[in-house]
Amino acid sequence: MLYAIISEDVKDSLERRLAARPDHLARLEQLRDEGRLVLAGPHPAVDSEDPGEAGFSGSLVVAEFDDLESAQAWADADPYIIAGVYAQVTVKPFKKALP
Repeated sequence: MLYAIISEDVKDSLERRLAARPDHLARLEQLRDEGRLVLAGPHPAVDSEDPGEAGFSGSLVVAEFDDLESAQAWADADPYIIAGVYAQVTVKPFKKALP
């Protein structure tokens, strides 16, 4: 089943994000390589493709997991959690309707 992992950053997270980004991306690339990743990306803190120093306000990952517990465990082990980037992470089932 698909799960949405919706994360909200702490204030002024950009420096921590950049430091943990390679490890964060490696985990997403593994999901992609396994054919389980639907989409992933950050939410810019301002209305711009490149928010610069404004940074990001959070992230969204939609991926396939065996169950909610597996999705939550994966989210809990994110390098952004360990680095203190995320203030809150919500994991919930997701049903793709379109396209």
